[in-house]
Amino acid sequence: MTKHIFVTGGVVSSLGKGLTSASMGMLLEQRGLRVRMQKLDPYINVDPGTMSPYQHGEVYVLDDGSETDLDLGHYERFTSGELTRDCNYTTGQIYLSVIEKERKGTYLGKTVQVIPHITNEIKSAVKRMGGDDVDVVITEIGGTVGDIESLPFLEAIRQFSLDVGRENVLYMHLTLVPYLKAADELKTKPTQHSVGELRKIGIQPDILVCRCEHSISREDREKIASFCNVPVDAVIEEKDKDFSIYEVPISLVDNKLDDLVVQRLGLSNAKSLDITPWTELLHRLRNPKHEISIAVVGKYAEHKDAYKSIYEAIDHAGMGHQAQVRIGRIQSADIEREGAERLLSGYHGILVPGGFGERGIEGKVQAIKFARERGIPFFGICLGMQCAVIEYGRHVIGLDGAHSSEFDKDSPHPVICLLDEQQNVTQMGGTMRLGTQPTKLDRHSLSGKAYGCEDVDERHRHRYEFNNQFRGQYEANGMRFAGTSPDGGLVEIVEVPEHPWFVAVQYHPEFKSKPLKAHPLFSGFVEAAITRQKLRKASDQPAVSQG
Repeated sequence: MTKHIFVTGGVVSSLGKGLTSASMGMLLEQRGLRVRMQKLDPYINVDPGTMSPYQHGEVYVLDDGSETDLDLGHYERFTSGELTRDCNYTTGQIYLSVIEKERKGTYLGKTVQVIPHITNEIKSAVKRMGGDDVDVVITEIGGTVGDIESLPFLEAIRQFSLDVGRENVLYMHLTLVPYLKAADELKTKPTQHSVGELRKIGIQPDILVCRCEHSISREDREKIASFCNVPVDAVIEEKDKDFSIYEVPISLVDNKLDDLVVQRLGLSNAKSLDITPWTELLHRLRNPKHEISIAVVGKYAEHKDAYKSIYEAIDHAGMGHQAQVRIGRIQSADIEREGAERLLSGYHGILVPGGFGERGIEGKVQAIKFARERGIPFFGICLGMQCAVIEYGRHVIGLDGAHSSEFDKDSPHPVICLLDEQQNVTQMGGTMRLGTQPTKLDRHSLSGKAYGCEDVDERHRHRYEFNNQFRGQYEANGMRFAGTSPDGGLVEIVEVPEHPWFVAVQYHPEFKSKPLKAHPLFSGFVEAAITRQKLRKASDQPAVSQG
């Protein structure tokens, strides 16, 4: 039977349940187990697709077009299990499904209630993850124990062990053990209260993962174990990682979490652990040969989670090239006020990511112009590609007023326009061009050489596209269309061939990058930035006397 691990959180939010869950999934996979990951979110939105990045962070898109929570990005980066729309459910989706069944008469006139109808729907969502091809399902419960929104999910996972047998279920609770500087000691009381809340619901944690700034003493671990009714070896310390999130799995191994899970669930088919590739990765990270700086010019730069996958993909490429990458988060609106020269001149590469809305667009265009004219490696993604097309049209081709019809419906040169399939769309949620789409590459282009092939599949999330009415003018003025849809109808990649690295894509390559396998385009971009750094360093060296 498939085993189930439920991960809950207490005391405060943002403790890192997603990262801990993903790390545990990776460790179990490295022990030869087949793992699937799932996130249950307590908010009422049907999915995060219509939520502001300031509220939610990035929207992570899967191959099947599902718009999901950003924690699924951690799951994909750390594990190899297939993720589908079944891997992320919200309260909104659960209630919508129950209401649709009620409207169809599925419940035969019964009064529809939280128990059993909502909890049964949640349990069904979890059970769909299991099967003969899965050894362990890890389900993360969003929110914090004690939140009213989380109660139906917690009740459902309490009932779940009764349905499948307690021996097939493991409850892991992530909690905070804060350090009080004035008292110079760690405080265990918040953890005790958090576990107390879970036990009131009827859930006894099997393992406690304790986030902390300072190491937890044996005495404090015994205290937590005693008050929380868990064995002392099941109190796992997870100290903050200042260096890299990719240290988390190693930390969990040091605390023997994988052994504990294997023993508790009776996973007799688990092999011995080998994480040599991961330790080698960390060695490269700790011993860089190069140091470069890359500016990410976006609308939501002050909110780190808004471009989470972008930053991770840059780091992956850096690790692949044994380079330490310092990322500058630049507000595009600041460039409009202060100028690209002042804010961007010190960087070895400039990346312009996606976004929605008109604010900051001109700052992105100025940043792209600066990169193109100065020969600075440039990488545009989604809206970043559209802004690259706008910039090139205005300043190279001479199309005054060139713009996207999204932002200027009266533009004399709408070089970016609405997709044909979007013309009659009125609903906002889940209606964009979403999920994996094929792209045909020009094998002589920078992109084609980076991929090393002519056909790729990448994930999309957009409504607007390059306007084919202008394709001839762009080609005549030196822009290369390095990738298109197989029928040639949609432009997916644009390049400026004479530039050291000027590549912009309509899709989101960051969603397919992994720590041990950096995305080819990010790898090429970082390599170009390293080359620029070397050239600048060489030009700064004083001339050697020949006398």
